[in-house]
Amino acid sequence: MRRLRNVKIVATLGPASDDMEMIGALHKAGADVFRLNMSHGSHEEIREKHRIIRQLEADMGSTIGILADLQGPKLRVGVFAGDSEQLDVGAPFRLDLNEAEGDASRVCLPHPEIFAALEPGSSLLVNDGKIRLKVRDCGPDFANCEVVIGGVISNRKGVNVPDVVLPLAALSDKDRADLEFVCELGVDWLALSFVQRPEDVLEARALAGDRAAILSKIEKPSAVVRFDDILAVSDGIMVARGDLGVELPVQNVPPIQKRLVRKCRAAAKPVIVATQMLESMIESPMPTRAEVSDVATAIYEGADAVMLSAESAAGDFPIEAVTTMDKVATEVEQDPTYTQIIESSRKADRMTVADGIVAAAREIAETTDIKAICCYTQSGTTALLTARERPRTPIIALTPLVGTARRLALSWGCNCVITGSMDRFKMAVVGAAQAARSQGFAGPDDLIVVTAGVPFNVPGSTNILRVAPCDERLIFSSDPE
Repeated sequence: MRRLRNVKIVATLGPASDDMEMIGALHKAGADVFRLNMSHGSHEEIREKHRIIRQLEADMGSTIGILADLQGPKLRVGVFAGDSEQLDVGAPFRLDLNEAEGDASRVCLPHPEIFAALEPGSSLLVNDGKIRLKVRDCGPDFANCEVVIGGVISNRKGVNVPDVVLPLAALSDKDRADLEFVCELGVDWLALSFVQRPEDVLEARALAGDRAAILSKIEKPSAVVRFDDILAVSDGIMVARGDLGVELPVQNVPPIQKRLVRKCRAAAKPVIVATQMLESMIESPMPTRAEVSDVATAIYEGADAVMLSAESAAGDFPIEAVTTMDKVATEVEQDPTYTQIIESSRKADRMTVADGIVAAAREIAETTDIKAICCYTQSGTTALLTARERPRTPIIALTPLVGTARRLALSWGCNCVITGSMDRFKMAVVGAAQAARSQGFAGPDDLIVVTAGVPFNVPGSTNILRVAPCDERLIFSSDPE
């Protein structure tokens, strides 16, 4: 299903979008990748959503990506005798391992690993930062705090610890079970929560193997500090602005978002901007102007994808939310300023033959009347390098591997076509011409650029470029390869 935009849309599935009719409508409205949130729903419910997506993919002749988002460890306080308490600014408040019900002076925090990492002066944020505590003194089983920002604290509210790297693995026992389940099920991407360091990503990769690509969620200050190392071992990145905005001053989030997106672009790794993009559309059929500007900003920055969470999973207007995002993206990409911003921010260290080939393909396509850049790719690398160039000319990614095509559904501008295996470049050119015509990108009198690696089926071997007609008769009558 050809889109009139390059940025991709990720839609989260949930109670508002759990049947074939609704999921199909979301795909038609513009969703390119579906997110399965492993924090909610049983394995059987996840299995059914996966089955529906794959059935729709076959019925519609589309390539649809599936992203499974692992929950990560959840840090929460215990319970209170009265279910909740009022904490006043300046009052003392103690966190400890005592499982007794809490009161206005203390509550259980059943996470000894937090106490092991705390130091005097550390901050603790409760209930998405609505309550802020500062540690005065602490030990292996307690932390005596002062209430800096007060409010009502209630049972099992979440706790964030922004100042320290916690001695916690990014994968809980639940995550490990979920990871194995979705990898066997056949998802394309694994989103890894609670990433603090590159070792967290490597642990997930060791468990997943080559069954799914690893997408690291950047939601903690420690991940921002170690971002270059995390990016190096990840296949993609999600800028999860919700938790970042809790653990960091909110004014820090926009420049961090811009910086991370540019680094991902330079590394040719897809990046999703996520969280609260069209939040008001959970209950309203129309977004706010600020939300539209937020989505547009991510697109102007060159993000590969923008994501809907509760808007499509639990909101009253899931189709309207996807449609709005699609319309905003289409409008932004038609703005001449968008092209200027994208091209002025194009920065990559071109050190390989493949880098040079895809850069040349973009230059040729943009300076002559070329209708499409067709890249044969085994692992997806050639398509990712081409997408990094952010060409004005459409990208057609041709691959014999359906898994590669599905993963590329997340990448900027990639229109994926499943092909048969190739062993001769001339036949690859013929296949590219047929795909360009059948997908509506070119006519028989038009020209395309074709890139590939010879010998075929060797990942990362892109080494040849050809400008070719879309008429097979002209291809076969031209000079031999």
